[in-house]
Amino acid sequence: MYKIKALRRRDNFVLDVAIEQSGPGVLALFGRSGCGKTTLVNIIAGLLAADEAYIEIDGVVLEDSAAKRRTPAERRRIGYVFQDARLFPHFDVVGNLRYGERRVRDGARRISLDHVVELLGLAPLLSRRTHRLSGGERQRVALGRALLSQPRLLLLDEPLAALDAARREEVLPYLEKLRDELAIPMIYVSHQFDEVLRLATHVVLLDRGRVLVQGALDAVSLHPEVRSIVGPDAIGAVLQGVVEAADEVTGLAALRVGGNVLQVAWRGARAGAAVRVQLLARDIILATSRPEGLSVRNVLSGSIARIAADDADTDLVHVDVGGASVVARVTQAASAALGLRVGLRVWVLVKAVSIRGHAFVAGKG
Repeated sequence: MYKIKALRRRDNFVLDVAIEQSGPGVLALFGRSGCGKTTLVNIIAGLLAADEAYIEIDGVVLEDSAAKRRTPAERRRIGYVFQDARLFPHFDVVGNLRYGERRVRDGARRISLDHVVELLGLAPLLSRRTHRLSGGERQRVALGRALLSQPRLLLLDEPLAALDAARREEVLPYLEKLRDELAIPMIYVSHQFDEVLRLATHVVLLDRGRVLVQGALDAVSLHPEVRSIVGPDAIGAVLQGVVEAADEVTGLAALRVGGNVLQVAWRGARAGAAVRVQLLARDIILATSRPEGLSVRNVLSGSIARIAADDADTDLVHVDVGGASVVARVTQAASAALGLRVGLRVWVLVKAVSIRGHAFVAGKG
């Protein structure tokens, strides 16, 4: 649970935010470079003074300027992972990890070195010096060091920004494991929406030091301001579902999403697992009569809930498919020809399904 208010005025930039999240999960701070994300997390960490601030994490008040109360950074029990790993070059990996334990009392240790090594796959690296690690390996060690400080909050300030695409894909599954297996609140900073889709449960969209919108990922992902940042091709509905069945022979999994079932190519799926899927608006086709004889595997039935202009020539059509909402991009000419209107029954043809953060545990993510 987070309650965060911060005001900081400097030169031509003003940070003035109020954030509140009551449920568990990963809170993502998202926005263009320069919108105030790093300034905000440095205030939360106690590394930067605010003109006014109130910071409460899981019921513990770390700062309240009105009451003249401010916990020093070293006593906030916040693990901070930066863009660059900032490892100690004179230590090997295990030395860097044990550094995170130094200021922790024995009775306060909930996360052990062995657990961190297993969780982050660090066993083959323990005796290596930091100059012999790849960028992805360095960030995994930095994560481990932060965890071993037994934090009440984990701050990750664009931890993948300095990595190439291959190294990002190497580290992301470990971040998902942290989210799924540890009950540590996490605030994740990024200007890459793909990372937000994979990791976050709640999103705060910042622009020029202010909150434009905040809330659950599925709601914020369709906000017009997100579209202006990520572009039209990345816009789509983010849906929560459950694996009903998995067939290892065919490699197909049946996902219950709202009142419908999606068939997805996914080997290793586990029945009963919670899942997040993204259906991009560009991958959705609408039909006003039940289609037959198509190669498209997923056909969902629903009714049009809303039609909103996308640009000069296209609309975004929101379709309720039994408790979940899917969005299709349709040209205005096609919309008129089909007679699309609110309340009309339609069939949704899904050309592709992106599985996002598929390991998260229901109730934690």
